[in-house]
Amino acid sequence: MTADAGLRRPAYRRIVLKLSGEALAGDQGYGIDPPVLERIAGEVREVTVLGVQVAIVIGGGNIFRGLAASAGGMDRATADYMGMLATIINALALQDALEKVGLATRVLSAIEMRAVAEPYIRRRAIRHLEKGRVVIFAAGTGNPFFTTDTAGALRAVEIGADAIMKATKVDGIYSADPKRDSGAERLARMTYIDVLSRRLQVMDTTAISLCMENSLPIVVFDLTRSGNIKRIVLGEPVGSIVTSSGG
Repeated sequence: MTADAGLRRPAYRRIVLKLSGEALAGDQGYGIDPPVLERIAGEVREVTVLGVQVAIVIGGGNIFRGLAASAGGMDRATADYMGMLATIINALALQDALEKVGLATRVLSAIEMRAVAEPYIRRRAIRHLEKGRVVIFAAGTGNPFFTTDTAGALRAVEIGADAIMKATKVDGIYSADPKRDSGAERLARMTYIDVLSRRLQVMDTTAISLCMENSLPIVVFDLTRSGNIKRIVLGEPVGSIVTSSGG
């Protein structure tokens, strides 16, 4: 990062950070790894210092995966609701970590759970952001059969975010799985149509379509590299970006 990075104006005013539940598990593969929470909280704080409004959508795969349980014979709707509850646990853990680094934080849940979270109300969420609070959207869309990727896209569109940032363990979008195919090509810029037609595993098709209909940029980046969130916010070419025009 250049010496004048702190003097540059952020490229985005309001962002939605999409975190998978697995991201919170770190190397242990399941549950919640406190050092990972601390690192993510520190990076979010760096971004808020720049004046950027940050909302976070969290998954629950580190605790329970509804689709996997459904494949094992459980009723899909029941399994998905259980997955939504897992996102509440992750949201509360992340809220605790964010508050420990001095950030005012609110958890808004699509499933009413007033003892631990506020119910999701669009205008309330926007007001929290305008007041400088970090907002964590939990429980997905509140409906079964929809992923947290779709919830991320939906919330980003609803609150008027400038971009949705999808955190992964690789440095962008590849033509194939780079861990399995040494010849996989990194694709720095793509269009929504390209992602859909090539069936690239960026987000599910519902989420991609929602972003496409609303011209919401998707930035796919490596969360494991410290400082990437700030680099993206400052406009540096980190990861891959999906837009209407692509190149």
